[in-house]
Amino acid sequence: MLEKSAFLLECFLPTGGPFRLTELANRTGLPKATVHRLAADLMAIGWLERSGTHYQLGGKLFELGARVPRRRALREAALPFLQDLFEATRETVHLGVREGHEVVYVERIHGHDVLPLPSRIGGSLPLTCTGVGKALLAFSSAELAEEVFAAPLPGLTPHSITDPVRLRTAVEQAQAAGLAYEEQEAALGVSCIAAPVFGSGGAVAALSVAVPRARFRPAQLAPAVRTAALGLSRVLRGG
Repeated sequence: MLEKSAFLLECFLPTGGPFRLTELANRTGLPKATVHRLAADLMAIGWLERSGTHYQLGGKLFELGARVPRRRALREAALPFLQDLFEATRETVHLGVREGHEVVYVERIHGHDVLPLPSRIGGSLPLTCTGVGKALLAFSSAELAEEVFAAPLPGLTPHSITDPVRLRTAVEQAQAAGLAYEEQEAALGVSCIAAPVFGSGGAVAALSVAVPRARFRPAQLAPAVRTAALGLSRVLRGG
């Protein structure tokens, strides 16, 4: 039952819902009666919530996630640098970590423009479709990179890189420059620039600035992104 409950909760990624019971049954492949029983048990402990006929992730999960020591410590250390980056650019700022072949967003500060971004705090996106993800991929192990290059590459927009040769080139350029770029690969009309954040064990996170494509000026944004990433890296490495 625990495994089925976890499977049901994972169906809410990356948006958190809401979904109808029929949609959850289709997404899990489980019988509706089983999904209904699991959902009732999860609502009883606050891990799911229901509004009318729709289910969504419950607030208790957010409370538990916020207390994960590694994530909490990273977020608390990063916030001053993310706030400085936001003040310098007035654009949307992200902080993400890698889990498998995905980037999970730990923090996000909104810019003044409403951007059609798929990123959500606690949500995940493919490494290959985001600036943060490509920065993490560029400074992860060679074994991980080869796994990603060999796997089918997902596409979120027509601009997403789905050719492993092009992706390899983009990753090599990020390694050389210390910066990763993403142009309308996660959301149309939005581009971003990202930099890796290093701890004692290598790249532990990456941060980025996302801007409307029409005013994407990498040369102007790069110094601020680099400064924030270097500052956070120094703190995580103990000075």
